[in-house]
Amino acid sequence: MQAQFTAMFATTPGISLVEDAIFPQRFMHCSEMKRMGADITVDGGRALVRGVQCLSAAPVMASDLRASAALVLAALKAEGTTEINRLYHIDRGYEHIDDKLLQLGGQVERVPA
Repeated sequence: MQAQFTAMFATTPGISLVEDAIFPQRFMHCSEMKRMGADITVDGGRALVRGVQCLSAAPVMASDLRASAALVLAALKAEGTTEINRLYHIDRGYEHIDDKLLQLGGQVERVPA
């Protein structure tokens, strides 16, 4: 859940530290979140997250299942319309996530590739 918590911490006031001692290369979503205005510094298996006031829409690319979920969460929080490419990763672990988010009031749309 490191990726999802990173998305949450991106707009949480203060400084948060996310660590992955098992798969330290699993922070690829951070560079995409930075495109949305997140203040994240990755060093080895650690991500230092400084919460910002808000995120902005940007085109981003999902690299895996966890990154997909994190980018969806960040996009829901961001101002504007974010396009997430390679979203097919999310379907492996989150069945009908777009329908579920719509039921919760999220503004999401799946566009065929």
